[in-house]
Order: sequence, then structure tokens, then C-alpha cells
Amino acid sequence: MELSPMRNMAKQKPEKPRRTKRVWRLKLNVTWLRMKKALKSGLRNRLRVHLSSNLNKLPTLKINHHDLAIIRPIQHVMKKKKPIRPTMPLEKLIQLPYTAADFVDRGDAMTPTKSPVENISTRWRELHGLHNWEGLIEPLHPWLRREVVKYGEFVEATYDAFDFDPLSEFCGSCRYNPNKLFEELGLTKHGYKVTKYIYAMSHVDVPEWFERSHCTWSKDSNWMGYVAVSGDAETTRIGRRDILVAWRGTVAPTEWYSDLKTSLQRLGKTNIKVQSGFLGVYCSKGEFTRYNKLSASEQVMEEIRRLITFFRDRGEEVSLTLCGHSLGGALALLNAYDAATYFPDLFISVISYAAPRVGNIHFKEKLNELGVKTLRVVVKQDIVPKLPGFILNTILNKFTAITGRLKWIYRHVGTQLKLNMLHSPYLRRDPDYTGCHNLEIYLHLLDGYVSKTSKFRWNARRDVALVNKSTNMLITELKIPECWYERPFKGLVLNQYGRWVKPGRQAEHIPSPLSIESCQEPPPF
Repeated sequence: MELSPMRNMAKQKPEKPRRTKRVWRLKLNVTWLRMKKALKSGLRNRLRVHLSSNLNKLPTLKINHHDLAIIRPIQHVMKKKKPIRPTMPLEKLIQLPYTAADFVDRGDAMTPTKSPVENISTRWRELHGLHNWEGLIEPLHPWLRREVVKYGEFVEATYDAFDFDPLSEFCGSCRYNPNKLFEELGLTKHGYKVTKYIYAMSHVDVPEWFERSHCTWSKDSNWMGYVAVSGDAETTRIGRRDILVAWRGTVAPTEWYSDLKTSLQRLGKTNIKVQSGFLGVYCSKGEFTRYNKLSASEQVMEEIRRLITFFRDRGEEVSLTLCGHSLGGALALLNAYDAATYFPDLFISVISYAAPRVGNIHFKEKLNELGVKTLRVVVKQDIVPKLPGFILNTILNKFTAITGRLKWIYRHVGTQLKLNMLHSPYLRRDPDYTGCHNLEIYLHLLDGYVSKTSKFRWNARRDVALVNKSTNMLITELKIPECWYERPFKGLVLNQYGRWVKPGRQAEHIPSPLSIESCQEPPPF
């Protein structure tokens, strides 16, 4: 016969409360910890008294050098620890050359941001890696610093002029025509002229109502950079006619997708392999597209050939400088491989910022064999230069003697110039991996870099406020707003009827497919 649950509960023995057990256990633990602490302190005090009484007697004894070697470590142990000082205020901890008051406009009293520019015509080959920058990086030569910052500003122009407003009918294009690009962005001081724009196949996601519109400029192509050439005055200063190719980094969603691909693709029938995503952006084209009937590779090589032929026929010495940030740095290396293959006697240098790994060991060796000089500028806290293969390649690269010939391991190319965000007193210390990758951070650190063991250059002249153009990396004491670089009123204007509207582009700034066709006219000088 079964008993009811209530009767079963009545027969159960009442459990003793566990609270008293926990309290006693806690008391025993506390007591034991106190005993251990007291015992340790007592032994330590006895040992100190015993050692000090013995050491006081040592001066009256004759001791040899062997005994002194034992005594000195004991004296070192007996030294009292220095008291820990409380953290000092930021203003006293770091004496900032610039404060918030320096960013208030005072007209002629402001410090100019331009650095002196020297004539480098006798040393331009060294500055572009003839001897792989030996003796120029540690410490950083001021002439090299200015050249690397200059090319970085050319790359920054590809971001500043890129129209990535999803509500713009020209989303994915350049805001300005080639003849006005440097004028609009304040880069005419460098003495270069744009000769051609480069477009690459990478679809930009636009709103659905634009997809139905016939005025959308392009649904298949993005503006990826430009080709420029030095003017006569700059050519005299730098000692040769310099052809510049600036490649933009990742902005569009599909470009991020290309960056994340990690598979290697073979180039022809060789053992050379490069990342398939970068190669796709560089070589893709479409017969029915307006701007990419020719791939980015074909567009840029056509213009380089035209400029080299034109200036060599005039008896001038010509060089090719390829630069880019992030994805643009990878495209610059692929471009260098193309150019060095077609022009083996041309001096070619690559300056990349935050560039990822591009190819395998055979790709690296081939670029070295072709004489391409590459300077890689990286920031220690930036993760992108460690990609692809952040974990696997980092480990395997430490065993180069064993894994050096493996075809599927990514390898960096060229000489590295490594910067550290902690060297700048103007940057926040909290980690922001997005901000670490920003090109303006790179240019700021370059401007203040002297060597690995030196502090930030006190007389750095590049405007510190540029750091916060599209980030929030400056310390709050400077009172510079975050992400301040944007169009007034986010592109809206007040028309004559008192309504806020989106203005149309001026006719000269509307992109045209004719801008990518080969031009037989000489450069505009």
C-alpha cells in the first residue's frame, strides 16, 4: 500500500541547517590565512635582523671578491621597495607641445603646418630604396619622412574624394574631375597633375529606388584611384619625372568580402600565387559595363606605358612610384609586378600603408628579382598587416628554415617601417582596432617618428586635428570633435524657395566613361 507524498515528507529526518557549517568553514579559512601571513612576516623579520647583524660585522673582516659576489645580491634584497606614487594628472605627466588653445584660430599667429622642402635630386634613388633603406629608417631620415608622408597624402586623397553616400546618384565615384582633384583637396603644393582615373569591378550596394533609376552612374564599378605625374618644378626638385599611381583602400562592402578571401590563386603556369580576392579586384572586367570594359590592371598599365613613352622620347629620366593603403597596398604590389615585367629597366618603388600579405614566397622572390623596392609602413597595434593567416602564418613564419619553401604560406614583401601608437602623446590609450588602421593615424605617427627608442618628435608640424577626420582617437584634452570631416549640412543646401534639397553635381564633376579611354594628348603642363 502506497503512502501519500505528504506522509513521506513527514517521515523524512529534518536536515540540519547548512548555514552554520559555512560560517565555521569561512572562519577557519580566515584564521588560517592570518596565521600564514603572521608566520611569513615573522620569518622575514627574523631573517632581515639576522642578515643585517651579520652584514654590520663585514667591514671588520677581510673578504675576497668571491664573497662580495654573494653579499651584493643580499644587500639588493634588503633594499626597501620604492613607494608607489599615485598617477599624475595628464597635463603634468606629458608635456604636450599642443593643447586645446592651439586649435583656436588666431590668424597669422598660428604655426604653419608646412615643413621645409629640400632638393633631393642627388639622393632620390636612396630615398626610394636603392639600398633597401639601410641607415635611413633607424633613425628616420627627415627627407625620407617627408617623402613618405607626401605619398601618404596622395593616398588619403582617394578617401577624401570618394563619394560613398548611399543617397547619392553618383555613389562609388570620385566627387571631382581629374583636373580639379588636387585643387579641391589642397594638394597642389606637391606639384603633381592627375592624368587618369582608375576604376575597378566591385558592386556598390545602393538603395532599391536607385536601382530602378536610369541616372545611377554605375552599378558595377568603383573609383579605385588615379595616375599622376610630377610637374616641371617638382621634377627638378626630386631629380626625375615621377609617375605616381595611388590606390584606394577598402570602403565598399564587396571590397571587404574580397579582403576576407584567403585562398591563393596561381599566376599563369608559374609557382607564383597571390590572394584571389585582391587579384579579382585588380583584373576583373565586364563587356557590358560602362567603366570596366578594361580591367583596373589594363587601365593603369595603358596609362603608364603612354607616360613612359612620352617622357623618354623627350630624354627625361622616369621613375614609377606605386602607393596604397590597406587593399590599395595589395593592389600596388600587383601593379608593381605587372610594371616590372613590362619595363625591366624602369626604377619602380612601392610605398604601402597598413597593407596585408599578398602572395607566397615565389611572389616575394620574383619581385626582388625584378628589382622592385618596397617600403611597408605598419602600426604595431593594427591587425590588418598580419592578415591573411593571422594565426597560422604568424607561427609558421617563425620557422622559416623549415617552412620557407611552402607554396601556400603568405609572405610579406620588402622593408618594414614599424610605428607604435603609444609613442604619440596625442592619441588615446584605449584599444580601438578600427582607429589603428586609419591612414591619418599612420601619417600622424610618421610625422612624429624619430626612432624606436626616441620620443615623439616635438617639432612635428603636420596638423594633429587631422587624426579625428574619421575617427575618435585624439585625447579629450585637445577638444577636437570626432569624425569632423563631412560635407556641410550632410550635402543639403537651402534653395531660393527656402527648401533644403540635395544639389546636383556640376557638369564638370559628373563621371564619364570617356575619362577611362586612352588619351593620346600630352600631360597637362
